[in-house]
Amino acid sequence: MLDKILRFVLTVLAGIGGLMITDRLIPILASLVSTEFLRIGIFGVTMTTILSFVFGGLVFGFLGFLISPYIIKHIWQLTSWLEARIYKMPMYDVLVGSLGLAIGLIIANLLGSAFLPIPLVGKYIPGVLSIVLGYIGLNVAIRKRDELLNILSSIPWLSKDRTKERSEDTACTHKILDTSVIIDGRIADICKSGFIEGTLLIPRFVLEELQHIADSSDLLKRNRGRRGLDILNRMQKELEMFIKIDNTDFEEISEVDAKLVKLGQLLNAKVITNDYNLNKVAELQGVKVLNINELSNAVKPVVLPGEEMVVHVVKDGKEFGQGVAYLDDGTMIVVDGGKKYMGETIGVLVTSVLQTAAGRMIFARLKSAEKAL
Repeated sequence: MLDKILRFVLTVLAGIGGLMITDRLIPILASLVSTEFLRIGIFGVTMTTILSFVFGGLVFGFLGFLISPYIIKHIWQLTSWLEARIYKMPMYDVLVGSLGLAIGLIIANLLGSAFLPIPLVGKYIPGVLSIVLGYIGLNVAIRKRDELLNILSSIPWLSKDRTKERSEDTACTHKILDTSVIIDGRIADICKSGFIEGTLLIPRFVLEELQHIADSSDLLKRNRGRRGLDILNRMQKELEMFIKIDNTDFEEISEVDAKLVKLGQLLNAKVITNDYNLNKVAELQGVKVLNINELSNAVKPVVLPGEEMVVHVVKDGKEFGQGVAYLDDGTMIVVDGGKKYMGETIGVLVTSVLQTAAGRMIFARLKSAEKAL
C-alpha cells in the first residue's frame, strides 16, 4: 500500500515538474513557431495550454510512473542502510549527532540568507551550505561527544542526574568478555560458581570476530570459533546472571582489542580476558582487567619445599635423568632422577617451587629408591 502511495506521489511530482519545464520552454517555442498557431483556442483553451498539459504534465507524468518503482526500490535500500547504521550507534551518539546536525543547519540557514540576492546561484547556495555544514556538525558532535558530555555535566541540574547515573552504573558493574576468554571456556564455569557478579557484556564486534573465526577455512580456527559460540549459548541457557549483547561499535578503530579498551573506558567496565598483551594495554589506559590465567594460578594448591607427593612420570625432562609429571590442574613437576621411572607412579619430595609467566613449576627429587605403590 505504501509503495502505491509513493508511486502516485512521484508520478504527480513528475507531472508538475514537466508543467514547469514546458512553461519555461513556451517562450522559446513561440520564437520558432508562428504566434497565431499558439493563440488558436479550442473551447476557450489556447494551444499553449494544451501543449503544456500534454507534453509537460502527461508525458513527464507517464515517465515518472514508469521509473517510480526503481526510485522507490533505492529509497527503501537507503532507508534500510540508515536504519542499520543508526541501530549500531549508541543512543547518546544519536542524540549528540542530532544536536550537532541541528546546529549545523541553523548556521547554514543564517549564512545562506546572505547569498540570496546573488543572481542565478544565490538561491542554490543555502542548500549546498545546509548539506556541508549539517554533515560537519553531525560528524564533529559525534567525535567530540565526550567533551560535549563533560560540558553538559558541568551544568548543576544536569550534573546531579549524571552523578546518579554513574552511581547506578557503579552499583551494577559491567564486565566485558573478549574473544579469547570466550573460546577458552573456563569463564562459563567461573560464572556458574558465583564468583563473578553483575552484567556480562558481549560486544557485537566480538560476536562478529567469533563468527569470522567459525567460518574460517582453517580447521583449527573453525573449531575454536564454534567452541566459542557453543560456550556463549551454554552461558545464556544455564547462567542466572544477566548477559547482554552490546551494539556499541567504533568504526574509526580497526583492532578488536583497541575497541574493547575503548568500550571499557566508555562504560567504566572491567574487561575479562586471558590475553597477556590486552591485559597490559588495558591497564596502561586505565581499564581494569580480570585475567583468567591469573585467577587460575591464584587458586592452584600451595606446595611448599619439603612436602611429599605421589606423581605419575609421563616423559623425560630436558636435563639428563630428569622425569616430568603433572598435577591435575596442569602444574608441571620436574623430578630429578625420575627418567628411569617413566610410566610409573612414584613418591617424591618437593625441593623448590618456581613461579613463571606461564604458570607454576615444581622441582622434586625421589623420596626413596623404591616406587610408591
